[in-house]
Amino acid sequence: MTRSRFLHFLLAFTSLCFVVDAGAASRIEHLEPPFWWIGMASDRLELLVHGNRVGELEPELDYPGVTIEAVHRTGNPNYLFIELKLSDSVVPGEFDIDFRQQGRSQFRHRYELRAREPGSAERKSFDGSDVIYLITPDRFANGDPSNDRVEGLVDGLDRQAPYGRHGGDLQGIIDRLDYIADMGYTQIWLNPVLENDQPEASYHGYATTDFYQVDARFGTNALYRKLAAEAASMDIGLIMDVIPNHSGSEHWWMSDMPSEDWVNHGGQFVGTSHRRESLFDPNAAIADRKRFSDGWFVPSMPDLNQRNPRLATYLIQNSIWWVESAGLSGIRVDTWPYPDKDFLTEWGRRLTEEYPQLNIVGEEWVTNPAIVAYWQRGSLRHDGYQSYLPGLMDFPLHDAAVKGLLEDEGWGRGLDRIYSMLANDFLYADPHNLVIFPDNHDMSRIYTQVGERFDLYRMALVFFLTTRGIPQLYYGDEILMANPGTDSHGVIRSDFPGGWPGDEVNGFTGEGLTNLQREAQDLTRKLLNWRKTATAIHRGKLTQFAPEGSTYTYFRHNDRQKVMVVMNKSPDVQPLDITRFEEMIDGERQGTDVVTGRRYPLDASFAVPAGTAVVLELR
Repeated sequence: MTRSRFLHFLLAFTSLCFVVDAGAASRIEHLEPPFWWIGMASDRLELLVHGNRVGELEPELDYPGVTIEAVHRTGNPNYLFIELKLSDSVVPGEFDIDFRQQGRSQFRHRYELRAREPGSAERKSFDGSDVIYLITPDRFANGDPSNDRVEGLVDGLDRQAPYGRHGGDLQGIIDRLDYIADMGYTQIWLNPVLENDQPEASYHGYATTDFYQVDARFGTNALYRKLAAEAASMDIGLIMDVIPNHSGSEHWWMSDMPSEDWVNHGGQFVGTSHRRESLFDPNAAIADRKRFSDGWFVPSMPDLNQRNPRLATYLIQNSIWWVESAGLSGIRVDTWPYPDKDFLTEWGRRLTEEYPQLNIVGEEWVTNPAIVAYWQRGSLRHDGYQSYLPGLMDFPLHDAAVKGLLEDEGWGRGLDRIYSMLANDFLYADPHNLVIFPDNHDMSRIYTQVGERFDLYRMALVFFLTTRGIPQLYYGDEILMANPGTDSHGVIRSDFPGGWPGDEVNGFTGEGLTNLQREAQDLTRKLLNWRKTATAIHRGKLTQFAPEGSTYTYFRHNDRQKVMVVMNKSPDVQPLDITRFEEMIDGERQGTDVVTGRRYPLDASFAVPAGTAVVLELR
């Protein structure tokens, strides 16, 4: 072999080794979404590809109806964003994405486009005919002890620790669907179930470390779909808790961020001011708005920068992917006002485009109804902001109801608070699409809030199940679960009795419950099952009369039904002047108590029992 031929051979061999080595090193660690569907409203799909130096490669594919419209790179060579266009002619199937360098294939990745379920875009969502059962999965029932500890996930089982993992899982919820259906709940909202591989307090689910994977301690993606399907067979929908504002500090991208601006403040903790007023204040300083929106909640929850177009698309597609893949009936959005406002508009627009009837409720924890109303789709706004959010959590009404039950009566106090807060409904585009609640996973149990007074608990339950809006109850409310003497979230989210082998009390069967707990459970069951067919309660008009003394009276009515609700906070029987309500009673002579079946004559001698709320069906 001549010297020149030897050098040529050595150069070719070296080049070949470089290509092979590059191919071996450029394997994909993450490609998301893992699959997609044909027939979506949007014809665009953007794939996030993460792997060692994949940003130096060129993707190619050959599949009818699918074209690569653009390839986006960031400052990190380990990322590639592939923008695909799916034509109307594309059919379900699999194809290879070929990753090439210097004209040579380095490796291929198989991708799948699936067919949608029939009627997916027109799926039924939740509304005023529903009652939502909020469950913290780790604390409800342990249906599969084999996943209590999972190798590779750092936070293991410790049922004695209030902030530890207790072992509740998706199988436990599936096993208790009969109980949920028998009680009369028609929707289930689970606190987040996606992977939270955090070193501590990971049970609550709000620090996501993988947006496309159910936490293995809860189950699998397939089991999540099974829960949705089995619940649907019982006419129960599944609502997902979505978190676009932040991830967990142990999310895989935090050790290799796609770009410097992926997380606000460059990945360094700067706390939010929580000054949400800066978003609405026409006089607000820009610095105040940025501090609110860009600040983090806590160091373990990095605040995501939704102004980054790649991240914005990622989060939008992730929400769509879960609705489609899991068969969801709705979405609850955590900490709604904290992400970028323009992103929220686009997120809502895209979800509405794909699922025109999908109900979405945002968490805006503020007691000012004007701020809550600002976010609702169709509400009047001073700044021209466009919102696609159908509903919100009604924190103002919750605050007014609890204070109204606890306070002595007076002008602007007691029951007058409830009356006055509902008078603010003119602010909302659709007050009937607000989710109303006596408590949730972030506040004391309603039985604790009212000082463990059963009379006030009963009034709270009746009120939230009969006034306007979509009621949500927290698991265990029906058996008077409480957190006396502490506001620790770990205690508020205590285990539902009977969800674990060996529990001495079983709330699912009633074994070991006190008489008062049984009464509360029976009351809840009767109201919820009656409510299923009470069309006036679902979306009928609300007509309220100003409180007098210790009583507050309101009516729910439509063309088919009329319901009268009377609350009496007094420890004594109170006479009620029926003539005051003539415009609503309109000749009806009696009302039937929907709980006891007792018939009340609607005449001048009408007397409201002490310390209770009476629900009367007039027709």
